[in-house]
Amino acid sequence: MLEAFDLDKRISKDSYDKSFKPLRDKLDDLQRAIYEAKVPVIVVLEGWDAAGKGDTIEKLVGRLDPRGYKVHPIYAPSVEEELRPFLWRFWTKIPGRGEIVIFDRSWYHRVLVERVDEEVSRREWQSAFNEINQFERMLADDGTAIVKLWLHISEKEQRKRFKEIEKSKFDAWRITKQDWKAHKQYQDYYEAAEEMLERTSTAYAPWTIVEATDKYYRRMKVFKTIAETLQTALDAKVEAAKPKRARASVAVPALKETKTVLDEVDLTKKLTEKKYDEEVKELQVRMRELEFRCFDERRPVVIAYEGSDAGGKGGNIKRIIGSLDPRGYTVIGIAAPKGDDATHHYLWRFWNRIPKAGHFAIFDRTWYGRVLVERVEGFCAEAEWRRAYQEINEFELSLHNYGTVLVKFWLHISKEEQLRRFEERQKLDYKRYKITDEDWRNREKWDLYRAAVVDMITNTSTTYSPWTIVEANDKLWARVKTMRTIADAIENALDGDGRKKKGKKNKG
Repeated sequence: MLEAFDLDKRISKDSYDKSFKPLRDKLDDLQRAIYEAKVPVIVVLEGWDAAGKGDTIEKLVGRLDPRGYKVHPIYAPSVEEELRPFLWRFWTKIPGRGEIVIFDRSWYHRVLVERVDEEVSRREWQSAFNEINQFERMLADDGTAIVKLWLHISEKEQRKRFKEIEKSKFDAWRITKQDWKAHKQYQDYYEAAEEMLERTSTAYAPWTIVEATDKYYRRMKVFKTIAETLQTALDAKVEAAKPKRARASVAVPALKETKTVLDEVDLTKKLTEKKYDEEVKELQVRMRELEFRCFDERRPVVIAYEGSDAGGKGGNIKRIIGSLDPRGYTVIGIAAPKGDDATHHYLWRFWNRIPKAGHFAIFDRTWYGRVLVERVEGFCAEAEWRRAYQEINEFELSLHNYGTVLVKFWLHISKEEQLRRFEERQKLDYKRYKITDEDWRNREKWDLYRAAVVDMITNTSTTYSPWTIVEANDKLWARVKTMRTIADAIENALDGDGRKKKGKKNKG
């Protein structure tokens, strides 16, 4: 692929002077339009050392409103970043709606530098291609305009530039022994870059190869590419906002009622208080021991709770953390997104909250709000919640690939038991705060939520992240079942694969 590009392409200084300023002004206008249309933009600059990434970024931001963009230079991952899946540090930096984020190097570090320098295994960099494509597809489906630029120069040109920079008393510090080492590996990086470009240039996030020998040609091509991508994104936004012609309705014959996974749940299961006390005491000791094992072996744990209103999530969580060291876990309550959570991709706030290796994160409601509340209440379009099943599975696969123990619970109660608990909450002063008008409104949509739950479990119970349906009419039974399920899952993970420790014990 790369050999097909003519690296001798040039543009005269006069032509550049006449064309570049109007192009910069156009980008200025496009930034305002992007902000008004609430389109998030990502610009990725990859390429050879000394190919001109720094100069390109300086020119790019020269006329942009600094309140509307951020530049993220990407280096080797820090210890803190290594304690999470490799995409975590990029998910946390994605733009909100109407923002522009420029990456000086990016998630492609894994399939270039880490691959060539053998900092990760072949399995890790190979699987990274899939995760990268999934990451970019999710963002593009959410409306993000993605520009990916590979600044290309020859091995000879790179060596020439390195020597010129070393002669400068102001810039000599920029060329290090590591840069010369990478230069000697030019052919290895060339082959890695070729595969990267082939496997990750997609319809939703294509690569643009920029012939970067001549700085004027490079700047013009980069600016034109960005301007064209932003204009295309704005046009698509306008087109999407146009009213669509309604399709003629098609009569669908009624289906016979079939049993679902929820119909198979035996809600009569119970525990005596004596048996419950014995079980909880034993399980809490076991959980504390496992918490320290997880820390020692750098195994992250994510526990996800979903369930009907008044299903007992809070009581479950209290018993789980009852004997844990509070320095090792975080309980995260999820409500309707506000502020930055509402202006980013819906998975952004969950990526921001995943635990580092060796720690627990317990979610009281989760990313499944997309296919439950947002679906039933109409807070997102049908295409969005249908797409979310695949996005959620891929999110959880990223966690799994890193070694996260992921346990998901649906706390299931009957409609009659929910009514009893609602009425009890209204009568008791210390429980009254738990019942709201919204709870009653949601109850009126019981059948809609039930259908959404069945679809959720059917579409997102995977081999690497299965759902556990908990018979929760009896709170004592439910608490013991969840604790035992968590303990078993952690033990199976710790004893099952001999996973290497992440990071060092003394890094928190």
